[in-house]
Amino acid sequence: MKLRTAWLALGWLWIIVVFYLCLMRNPPEPLTFSHADKLEHMLTYCWLMLWFCQLAGFRRLRLALALVAMGVLIEVLQGMEGFRDFEYADMAADAVGVSLGWLLARTPLGQIVKFLERYGR
Repeated sequence: MKLRTAWLALGWLWIIVVFYLCLMRNPPEPLTFSHADKLEHMLTYCWLMLWFCQLAGFRRLRLALALVAMGVLIEVLQGMEGFRDFEYADMAADAVGVSLGWLLARTPLGQIVKFLERYGR
């Protein structure tokens, strides 16, 4: 992978954005149906896992554990803030997203970075 450093930097940028959005006072709500935030959690962590699986090689278990721990940390921080809620359901949605991302990384979607490097010029 020729642009591995750039891909990692982009992934870390997404993590920073996730922390920012999860810890801000009034985050945007792109979806407004009941429990939409659980879908947002699942999709976010699915994407992060899918993205980093392409870069992590055989360290996917560590990556999965780190992302689940990140979800737990964010919930703890939200509970400490006073204006956001600590929710076990959000942590469960994060873990489901990580699992789904792991599975999707084993499909052709797990080749997004290689595709971008090959055809994105």
